[in-house]
Amino acid sequence: MESEYPPTSKVEKHPLLCVSAWAQYVLDNYATVAEAVNSLSEEPFYVVAVTTPDGHPGTVHLAVSYPTGDSAIFEYIGGELKIHHDRNYQVMTNSPTYDQQLALNAYWQQIGGLIMLPGTNRAADRFVRASFYINAIPDNPDSTEEAIANAFSVIRNVSVPRGISVPGGEPNISSTLWRTVSDHKNKCYYFESTISPNVFWVDIADIDFAEGRSTKKLTLTNGTVFAGNVAAQFEPAEPFKFLEADGATT
Repeated sequence: MESEYPPTSKVEKHPLLCVSAWAQYVLDNYATVAEAVNSLSEEPFYVVAVTTPDGHPGTVHLAVSYPTGDSAIFEYIGGELKIHHDRNYQVMTNSPTYDQQLALNAYWQQIGGLIMLPGTNRAADRFVRASFYINAIPDNPDSTEEAIANAFSVIRNVSVPRGISVPGGEPNISSTLWRTVSDHKNKCYYFESTISPNVFWVDIADIDFAEGRSTKKLTLTNGTVFAGNVAAQFEPAEPFKFLEADGATT
């Protein structure tokens, strides 16, 4: 991934936010995509990297969306925040930079997805396939179930097969472990593990967010197989602790 955050020497007199808390900050502070774009474009803080448990600097970019279809992509390139804000920006993969992804996709749009699409597991090829298929599925499905199924069908088409290896190593290509679909309108979050035959989901309406309630989580790493709505299966847990970077606020 080409993300490169501002060096701390450049931003030492500005508020810093650890990249591990970037998405949470946006969720906590903005009600719409437009609010996030308007605020973050003024750069009230700078995002800084954090060293992940494997010893490498964590690099991510951020996508936000809204029930109206509004969408935005945020990424740091060469230490500068780049924002792509348009409801047509529905797809994001690891690499290359988003402006290059759009340029490559424009080329393939001229060829036409029904004639030929790039089929490798490279991020750029998966971006093109997802961009074509997300616009090829029905615009007005007959039910929520059909809409969710349509979204999963696109994600499965662009997933990286398990156990695949790339000669020479390429960090932007790794096996897909999870596929998720967010139903904005009905506030339901769907999950599919690539090692489980079931889709399970969390209906947000069934979660008690009242002030003073204890923190809960659903543990997904102990071999338990989930199916259906799992909102009632969350168990008390300590609050999530974000990874920290030197000098950054979490």
